Amino acid sequence: MSIHDDLLVDIAEKVESEQSNQMPITVVVPGAVITGRLAPEAVWKARVAEVLRDSERLKPFAELFEPSGADARRGAERSRPTHLHLHLARILQGSYGLPDTGGMYRVAIAEVSSWTLGELSYSDE
Repeated sequence: MSIHDDLLVDIAEKVESEQSNQMPITVVVPGAVITGRLAPEAVWKARVAEVLRDSERLKPFAELFEPSGADARRGAERSRPTHLHLHLARILQGSYGLPDTGGMYRVAIAEVSSWTLGELSYSDE
């Protein structure tokens, strides 16, 4: 059984309740350091769905990220967040951030071994 960091869960819960996508965070997970901004799950899913709808090849997958009645029911049942949803996020590899434009990452809170508020800087050169 994994032990959750209650403070990190509290931060994720606050992001969800405030519907804010401005909280910068850097997390360490197995095999990666990811830096970006936390977003509410619904906002994150809407953005992923938008990107998928814009792709002819990936358009059929967009519906998986669009709001549904099941999401609303699960949201009412869910007591605390289990995942972090990052946008404008980059995996730090040496002095580079990948991808260049930032991506959308969903990270299980149970997998986070350490974290800090704020985004780490990196070089795009």
